[in-house]
This record gives sequence, structure tokens and C-alpha cells, in this order.
Amino acid sequence: MPLWYVSGPVFGWLEIPVVKWFLPVPMLLAIGPLVYLFFRRTWLGLENDAAAMRRELAAQGKIDLRPVVTLTLGLLILTMQEYYGQLRFYEESVAPWLARRFHAAQRPEVGAHLAFFAETYGRLWWGFTRIAGYLTPYLVWRFAFPKDSLLDMGLRVSGMRVHAWLYALFIVIMVPVLLIVSRQPDFGSYYPICANAGRSWAEFLIWEVAYIGQFITLEMFFRGWWIRTTRVFGVGALFSMAVPYAMIHFGKPYLEACSAVIAGVVLGSLAIQTRSIWAGVLVHVTVALLNDILALDRKGRLPSLLTPHSKERFDFLYWRATIWIVWAAALLVLAIKGVRLLQKRRARTAPPQKGTPTPSKP
Repeated sequence: MPLWYVSGPVFGWLEIPVVKWFLPVPMLLAIGPLVYLFFRRTWLGLENDAAAMRRELAAQGKIDLRPVVTLTLGLLILTMQEYYGQLRFYEESVAPWLARRFHAAQRPEVGAHLAFFAETYGRLWWGFTRIAGYLTPYLVWRFAFPKDSLLDMGLRVSGMRVHAWLYALFIVIMVPVLLIVSRQPDFGSYYPICANAGRSWAEFLIWEVAYIGQFITLEMFFRGWWIRTTRVFGVGALFSMAVPYAMIHFGKPYLEACSAVIAGVVLGSLAIQTRSIWAGVLVHVTVALLNDILALDRKGRLPSLLTPHSKERFDFLYWRATIWIVWAAALLVLAIKGVRLLQKRRARTAPPQKGTPTPSKP
């Protein structure tokens, strides 16, 4: 029995339709105020910066065209990805083109190869179109707004160490949540997105590289470019990003799609607070890997063969231990942060030692 096993009857009520439909409402009502309290100063700073930008634009009689370009370009990219970046487009258009290009009709081995790896290639097409689309705004911005620094769109890594505790906090919270959610039937039927990811180590690693690359560029797109170029909206910049971000989750498990609104706002606020997207990247990549590992474990399909056609096997026996080590390491980071904060508070409130000169009044 897996170490993360949660018995079905305990959480079986989550599958009651009425409960599942309305669960996001109390969930949002409970988490929303906590998010506001946690990021209140960050949001206030964002509003103050936006007010200053609007005053400066009004004084100069100018209009900031960045939000217009961002919303238009963002809508175009997401629409193209939806219609031309899905598995069905690969099956209907790309796969037949590959078959013609490599003469599959005259070469049976090519046809067999394309058929055997159809799922893997289709999902790699999905990953490629996501990565290409999410990087497009950076290319456009280089020419449309050459004075804007691309590094200022959350790409700087300075300060990562200072904010490591935030990453640890989200991991400590998310690991138990994922252990519960992974018991839901729709979770196992959706993940991993590439159904053949567990067929061999080669396919698992190739898929995860594409999957992780998609998440890195996704953070660059939503939490880097989108928020920075719409800062004139103030806090509205976060929600102008969170809405389309939540919508790209349509088709995923219901509770995940509903929680994407919260995740978008939290990761966006985190990017503003740390002035970097990389904490969000670490959170997103960690959660994505856990999703795939938990889903494959539930199906009993964790990779074993080195390649799909090989007889050599390698059974990694420490998946469960690895998950708990990651969680324990995050908990340790939080504990260290807590001890340091306690030490600072005690140092501020400690009475001055005898013989310590007090500052004289002017």
C-alpha cells in the first residue's frame, strides 16, 4: 500500500455531485481573505506604483499601449494554442504530413514507428506549441518596446535565497493536498497528460523535459510578461492574468480548474513580491512532477524499461521516500525561517544591557 494512501470512504463525499459542484464556493470564501492578508502590502505597493504611472501619463498626455498589446497578443496566442496546439490537431494534420514526408506508405517500418509513438509525438507537439507561444511576447517586445528590459519581467534570479521560505511554504501545503486529490477518479484519468509517459524511462524523461519546459515558459508568459506589462492596472493586473490562466485549465479535473484562480493570484502576487518568477517556477514544476508520479503510481505504471523496445529494466524504489524527503526539506526551511524570525523579534524587544549608552535627545 503506498505511503500516501488515503482510504476512499474518508473522502468519498467529494464525489457526490452536489458537494463537488459547490465546494469551490466555500473554498474561495475561506482562502480569499487569507490571500488578501498575506499579500496586502504587495497589492498596496502595486496600486501605488500604478497610481504614479497613471499620474505621469496624464501629465504627459500619453496613453500606455502596453496593456492593449498584451491583452490582444495574449488572446491571439492562447486561441492559436487551443485550436492548433492540441493532440487532435496533431492527429488530423501533423501526423498525416509526417507520414507523407517520410513516405510511410512505402516504408512500413516508418508507419509502424509513427503509430507506436503517436501519443508521445502528439503530446510533444502540445508542449512545443506551448513553449513557442509563451516565448513569442518576449520576441515581440524586443522590437515593439525596445526600451523595456526583458530581465525586468521577472527573469532576474537575485533574491531567490531570501524568498526560499515562500517556496517551502507552498510545498508544505501542496504535498498533502495532492495526496488527497490524487485519490479522485478524474485525477487519475487525466494525469499524466502523456498516457505513455510511464511506458519507459526514455519516454518519461523526454515527456517531463517538455512538460517542465512548458511550465517555465508558462510562468514567463503569465507571471512575468503579462503582469509587468499591465502594471498600470494596479491589482487588476493580477486578475487580468488570473482569468485567462484559469481558463486554460478547462478540461482538467474540476477542483483543479476551480483552484487555478487562486493559484494564479497567489503565484502572481508572489512574482510581484519577489520581483522574480522563479519561486513560482519551482512551485509549479514540483507540483507537476508530483502529479505525474502520483498518477502513475496509482495506475501501477511507473517507468521500468529503459526504452519501449528494450528488455533492460531499472526499477527506482525510492519514489515515495523522495516525495517525503522533498516535503521534509521544505518543512526544515520553514522551521529555520521561523527560528530566525523569533530571534529577530527577541532582539528587538530585549531590554538594553547595563552600561549601554542611550541616545541623547537633541
